[in-house]
Amino acid sequence: MIITCEVGPFPTNAYFYIDDETQHGFLIDPGYEAEKLLYLIDKRQWTIEKILLTHGHFDHISAVNDLQSKLKIPVYIHKNGRDYVKDAKMNGSIIFFGLPVVIDGEVNYIDDNSEIVLSTNKDFKLKLIAVPGHTTDGAIYYSQRDNAAFVGDSIFHKSIGRTDLPGGNYETLINSIKQKIFTLPNETILLSGHSEPTTVEDEKFRPWFNYSVN
Repeated sequence: MIITCEVGPFPTNAYFYIDDETQHGFLIDPGYEAEKLLYLIDKRQWTIEKILLTHGHFDHISAVNDLQSKLKIPVYIHKNGRDYVKDAKMNGSIIFFGLPVVIDGEVNYIDDNSEIVLSTNKDFKLKLIAVPGHTTDGAIYYSQRDNAAFVGDSIFHKSIGRTDLPGGNYETLINSIKQKIFTLPNETILLSGHSEPTTVEDEKFRPWFNYSVN
């Protein structure tokens, strides 16, 4: 099952990806409100095995320290995420709030095409696919099993991620979307950080998405 939980003063979608059989799963992009997320975990009696980050911006990582301290679980991000989760200027927390946000605990920096597998069910897994452009560490987590991809801020319903923040690059993002997201099956549900769900088919064939970047 996939459960969306909107958190934060700057509304951000955190996602629970839970195996129905074992009630174990992953928490993706816990941007704010650790107590709210912990309450839901306790109420539903889930066991969260890993925290997964689509990228290191402050609005996707701000609850990590409290969650990691409470749950004692590992954090995963694309290998370029080191530039963001340990640097308050790069991740935007200083720019937008004037307060530094960094991840204090250990972070696992992983390669493109890495698989994150649930320990209690080896068939329940996500594949990290690097999608740079919004940030240099941008990535999506794709589930072939459930025809879904957690896409962070790479693409939204009727829009794409901004590229004017540190590490952002417009041409890189467009190419990433075309080569990495739009090559997924058309029926794939795209679950973003700041919009309603959409699909590969809906976004790929929008008239406005006619960029000529190669």
